[in-house]
Amino acid sequence: MRTFIIVLSFLLFCVNGFSQKKPLFSKTELVIKFKSSISKDLMNDITKQKFNIKTLDILNEKYNLRIIELTGNKKEKETFVLKFNTVQDIPTLIRTYLNTGFFEYVEPNYQGKGDGFQCTPNDFYYNRQWSHYNDGTFSLSPSTIDADIDTDLAWDITKGDSNIIVAILDSGSKLDHPEFSGRIWINTKETQNGMDSDGNGYVDDTFAGWDFANNDNDPTDDYGHGTNVTGIALASGNNNIGYAGVNWHSKIMICKILDNNGHGYYTWWSEAIYYAVDNGADVINMSVGGHGSSLLLKDAIDYADSNNVPVVVSVGNNNDSLILYPAKYAKAFAIGSTNPDDTRSAPFPWDSTSGSNFGSELDFVAPGNYIYGLFYNSNTNYNYYWAGTSQAAPLVTGVISLLLSIAPTLTVSQIRTILEESSEDQVGDSSDVKGWDQYYGYGRINAFNAVTNPILSVSQFSNVKDNINVYPNPISSNETLTITNINNGNYLVIVYNILGEKLYSFNSTVSNLEIKIPMRFLNTSGTYLLKIINELNRKSINKKIIIE
Repeated sequence: MRTFIIVLSFLLFCVNGFSQKKPLFSKTELVIKFKSSISKDLMNDITKQKFNIKTLDILNEKYNLRIIELTGNKKEKETFVLKFNTVQDIPTLIRTYLNTGFFEYVEPNYQGKGDGFQCTPNDFYYNRQWSHYNDGTFSLSPSTIDADIDTDLAWDITKGDSNIIVAILDSGSKLDHPEFSGRIWINTKETQNGMDSDGNGYVDDTFAGWDFANNDNDPTDDYGHGTNVTGIALASGNNNIGYAGVNWHSKIMICKILDNNGHGYYTWWSEAIYYAVDNGADVINMSVGGHGSSLLLKDAIDYADSNNVPVVVSVGNNNDSLILYPAKYAKAFAIGSTNPDDTRSAPFPWDSTSGSNFGSELDFVAPGNYIYGLFYNSNTNYNYYWAGTSQAAPLVTGVISLLLSIAPTLTVSQIRTILEESSEDQVGDSSDVKGWDQYYGYGRINAFNAVTNPILSVSQFSNVKDNINVYPNPISSNETLTITNINNGNYLVIVYNILGEKLYSFNSTVSNLEIKIPMRFLNTSGTYLLKIINELNRKSINKKIIIE
């Protein structure tokens, strides 16, 4: 029997947010990316607020340019934000700059927001963390036993590794909170001396990360959203205070990309992604979203993916099929929200028209409604919960960090495969159909299923002690493997190699209590894992086989 912790609590207030679907952007800024054919030598002295390209410098002067700043991947010196002294007609300005022929793209500096809203019930002393273990007694909402991610079972396998770095890109965090004690990331390459000692483009970023909203080295939370999100993924467990995050031991990198109103520009977001990747983050959480499609932001997401850093993003809370950016990009992990009864969250308690967004880009769902967490201006106040896809995303980020704690060399593709195979399908309402669907994606994540997935390390699996017989074993590739004493029914059979790569899969209907599998597709000797999944109840059997 699994144990659970009853945590004492209060709730105080509810903050609503806007649901405007028209993309928001700065009326005084423009984002540009030069074509690769344009010499970077021309841009070496932007401190004079000139590109040394006559046509552009005339345009900049005409529209009353105030400052030019590098953005995006600063090492490449090809993407800039132009900041003007006066409000501009941005669509006209975009066409004007594009017509010069110098740019790969010109776009607004879009603005988005955090996708979670803080709420407050009147009751107290609850078993609050139903997302880890749900015994069906959660009182603020209809609750179903086991409508959770089985984190408590996953903790028997791993509670996180201190060598893994998790980057939280949000409104900052309460850096001195005891739940994060000893775990804030330190940039050991930087020296606190008023200079950019490590040459990463940021001065004195020795502790925690960077504040991209205010352009300084103090990413302290002044809004609340980021502290809550950080705690969901990473609050220390088993320390007699507060809450337990998914991961208790990994390092926490904080990049502040939302201001004190919970809003932020895409330039901040993209720069923070580059910063996190270049400074060693293993996984990134972005519980934010905007309606504008930006190549600047897409480039940053693609950069993380190409450097094998998964980016987990909330899909938005408008209860429609317009998944927000950057979750909408193919290489992001797009996360929706579920309730304590496993149904899609709609509505959230702060607005009767709200709900977890859905659509073709949705990847997975996770608990996101009534998620209690840490408070941004107190080390002892545990009286708040938030509700939104913002709260679902860090649960997934936490699970990915547990996977990397076990197998740090996992690729983004392998992580995605693990989550697809380990998520629980058809546990929601009637719209949660078999396989992927637009309302639940591949299903509600399950931490225990994920950390015991065979891709992590086939070599760690021994034959399960059960009544299932597999013979002959060892076997040659020209023989047929026979599995006996298996219940009749429909099964999915998957074969993995020692690296956890899926080699072969097929569906089989079992009759006479046996399955026969020709081994001719395995022509290389070695150890393999056979995974047999019952299509009815999703229970699986793992068998190690040896090809001679």
